[in-house]
Amino acid sequence: VQLQASGGGLVQAGGSLRLSCAASGRTFRSYVMGWFRQAPGKEREFVAVISRDGGRYYADSVKGRFTVSRDNANLMAYLQMTSLKPEDTAVYYCAASRTIILSDYADHNRYDYWGRGTQVTVSS
Repeated sequence: VQLQASGGGLVQAGGSLRLSCAASGRTFRSYVMGWFRQAPGKEREFVAVISRDGGRYYADSVKGRFTVSRDNANLMAYLQMTSLKPEDTAVYYCAASRTIILSDYADHNRYDYWGRGTQVTVSS
């Protein structure tokens, strides 16, 4: 599967953005879709994931502010981000895996496919 993330930009603190991840391939519904981010000088970190059956899991730092979703018919995954903070500034990536298990959802090394990142910058 090929992935393409989009929707990043510059936003003021407290604002919102919706990131999109467009996928190719008719087997999209069989993939777990994850979102990760990487700030300059930091490790890539888990943000959110949506499972094949729609189960959603979030990093504590974004819980209550971000919502992950998917549209299998249109081969899309989304990350709705609200109440953005300057510390949310990073390059955001979507990722996919057909074989990942629940206990590994937050491990970026377990994902097989990655899209090019999209920059999110939150100004204070």
